Amino acid sequence: MTFMTPSPWIVRFASLIDPQGLVLDLACGTGRHGRLFLQRGHKVTFVDKNIDGLDDLQDVDHAHIVQMDLEDGKDWPFEKDHYDAVVVTNYLYRPHLKSLLGSIKEGGFLLYETFALGNEAFGRPSNPDFLFKQNELLHLVSDNFSVIAFEQGQDGNKVVQRICCVKGIGARPYLLN
Repeated sequence: MTFMTPSPWIVRFASLIDPQGLVLDLACGTGRHGRLFLQRGHKVTFVDKNIDGLDDLQDVDHAHIVQMDLEDGKDWPFEKDHYDAVVVTNYLYRPHLKSLLGSIKEGGFLLYETFALGNEAFGRPSNPDFLFKQNELLHLVSDNFSVIAFEQGQDGNKVVQRICCVKGIGARPYLLN
């Protein structure tokens, strides 16, 4: 089975995560990003409502698979201050955003990349409920995170917002390779 290549945005910042760290790959699909972190030696929790694409990981050390509908109206199920990194791509469900940020340990990272307003000109998603507003991701993290990198705008045939940030205001600077 061939799996999708990880996003260059996620690959770019993967080396910042503590090699012994615990990573949450949220709405992971086939787990293209969690697989990257597994290869780097991390413990990874893969979460999606459809886990069919993760069958090959069922018996893999350091891979924890959780089948869950994140939009079922239930409370956020993950521990506070638990993960060294949370990775989210191509997914937005606003009711859990604050809790998602709370799941990241002090000094831990958020790697987030998804669609933004303007994407409706290119197709799906086009519902504003699933598109970040201008600077929304940046504002979301402004109280408790130090931003390492942020981008928004058109990227080929889509409009996106992307962020890499570390929990903790005034966190140490990071040199990017």
